[in-house]
Amino acid sequence: MELVFLGTSGCVPTEKRNLSAIFLDYMNEYFLFDCGEGTQRQMRMGGINFMRIDHIFITHLHADHFLGLGGMIQSMDFMERVPPLNIYGPKGLEETMDHMLSMGTFKLDSLKLNVHEVEEGEVLKGERYRVSCVRTEHTMNSLAYCFEEDFKRKFLKKKALSLGIPEGKMFSQLQRGKEVEVKGKKFSPEQVLSEPILGRKIVYSGDTRACKAVENLAKDADVLVHDGTFSHDEIENLKKADHATIRQAAELAKRAGVKKLYLTHISQRYPDAKPLEKEARDVFKESFIAEDFMKVKVAVHDLEE
Repeated sequence: MELVFLGTSGCVPTEKRNLSAIFLDYMNEYFLFDCGEGTQRQMRMGGINFMRIDHIFITHLHADHFLGLGGMIQSMDFMERVPPLNIYGPKGLEETMDHMLSMGTFKLDSLKLNVHEVEEGEVLKGERYRVSCVRTEHTMNSLAYCFEEDFKRKFLKKKALSLGIPEGKMFSQLQRGKEVEVKGKKFSPEQVLSEPILGRKIVYSGDTRACKAVENLAKDADVLVHDGTFSHDEIENLKKADHATIRQAAELAKRAGVKKLYLTHISQRYPDAKPLEKEARDVFKESFIAEDFMKVKVAVHDLEE
């Protein structure tokens, strides 16, 4: 599983930071979270084939988080994409997409769009994962998303051998959940499978103040990507900004017990992000300021026999 930050700026792009977008590669299945202006170019620069994206999740309907959809959809259609594209987002997404696709004279020829307005809870269930969301404290309908891998159970080879089960076909049967018989004695999968191992978990807050809903969603996550628009030094001037400060995000990550925190949506007023990273690490050591084209690999959870 790999995350690629395609846009990490807050509201306004800079020379080094594009507008909000995060790409996720999960077992060669591609996902995109937010799609700010210029995202498709960022993907080309990063060597990512945007034609393979099947699911796009929009956190809220501010232009810096969705305006790149129009150009990307047009490119997909021009390149004769066949599979439908699924776009998920808050209430108002359907009307927004209708307006976007009716601008100018461009009309879709081959691409089919499935637009889903979602509420809190499960948004998408895949073969090995699920995506869910909660409401955040930014706009009336802003969302945070959680990508969570299903739990798995490891086959305990040493235990199977100690029970007298010969290596080979029977191992495969047990791993598929089937009972086997050896010399008149039956063995169930439960005898040779580990306790459930939690899958990997990534949470993306979108734009938000530090809030309990995101903290609960992020509990024990491998990676939390959180709004870190401003230094905490400016908190008195930003009470109505509906964004989090670096320190607030770090405190939330610490309370949630996440493994790593990546701060994004960095205001253009901070051309040097090093002081912001120090501010976060003073609270939560595993804090990082996200940069455009930064790649984050999330290792598979494992269990020693």
